[in-house]
Amino acid sequence: MESKSYLIFSLNGLRYGVETEAVSEIFFLPELTPVEAAPPDIAGVLNLRGEILPVMDLAMRFGRRQRDYQITDSTIVLEWEEVKIGIVVSEVHEIKEIDASAVETQIAYGRKERYQSQNFISGLAKIGSEIYMILDPENLIRNANTVTVQSETTKRAGNAIAEEPSQEETEGLTEGVPDAIVQNRVFCPNASPQERAIFKERAENLMRATEAQDLAGLMPLAVVGLNGEYFGLDLHLVREFTDIHQITPVPCVKEHIVGNINLRGEVVTLVDIRTVLNMPISSSGEATKAMVVEVADVVAGVTIDEVWDVFYLHPSQIKPVPAAVRPTGKNEYLRGTAPYRSKMMSLLDVGKIFTQGELVVNEEA
Repeated sequence: MESKSYLIFSLNGLRYGVETEAVSEIFFLPELTPVEAAPPDIAGVLNLRGEILPVMDLAMRFGRRQRDYQITDSTIVLEWEEVKIGIVVSEVHEIKEIDASAVETQIAYGRKERYQSQNFISGLAKIGSEIYMILDPENLIRNANTVTVQSETTKRAGNAIAEEPSQEETEGLTEGVPDAIVQNRVFCPNASPQERAIFKERAENLMRATEAQDLAGLMPLAVVGLNGEYFGLDLHLVREFTDIHQITPVPCVKEHIVGNINLRGEVVTLVDIRTVLNMPISSSGEATKAMVVEVADVVAGVTIDEVWDVFYLHPSQIKPVPAAVRPTGKNEYLRGTAPYRSKMMSLLDVGKIFTQGELVVNEEA
């Protein structure tokens, strides 16, 4: 049976796939330069080793409202008939072989006319309990139409967008786009100074016309913040980062168990690793951010203050933990330290914390 290889990624909690043949390269989202003459779904351009690369806000291409970009976002560079364009996604997951029989290309929505966004989605793939929307890279890049963002008035009236927009409506591709999006051509205006520095550094690295860096032997790390300190951990153990909206308390548990959160139907136990690291638990209020880690058969959420970066570290940069850093014998949960942004970053041994440490997470917790 015929099958194709797809790169699986997520955007706003939904899963998508795109043929790997259309993927040129992948990198973490850098600083982009907005261009006034560009369509509103083009977030900006970047200098990619001497070439100008337009980068599309995929959510806006689908007619969604612009979201704040995160330093954990990625850029997938698509190439179709010698045209290259980047798309901003939340997270890149894996490559999957999908049989053609698992892809539904004709979906009936009960509409008399074809819904516009289907121009960009060629089908739906059913893999186990997951459904992946398959992108059509040709239409995504070539199609001049953008799905119109519905106004609040239109939503209240319950009207659907069915007709093709006229030339006057599509001129500049701004019809129906909120004024804040049209007027605000500043890249990531709500980013913190630290996040801006990270975006800028990535852009500068991509600008250099050098040979592709050999990543063999380098360690992919996620950098998070706890109590004003930097901590790095193996990126392979991080399933995702998420905002915490509601915590369900769990009675009669140890101090490190914060409660349970509902992650798209999956109940995940939320823990605070500060107790293991001999750090005071924050008294500023409820946790608002978490990283979901998977160690062996254990899946847990870990409360964090900030997500700072994802990058590659050479093992030669790792130094032993100074005795003064954790003088109470908690060094066993640290793999070492490494320089990060003019400070020292502690490298967490997350596997040891959850399998040999005090943070036992199970169904009875």
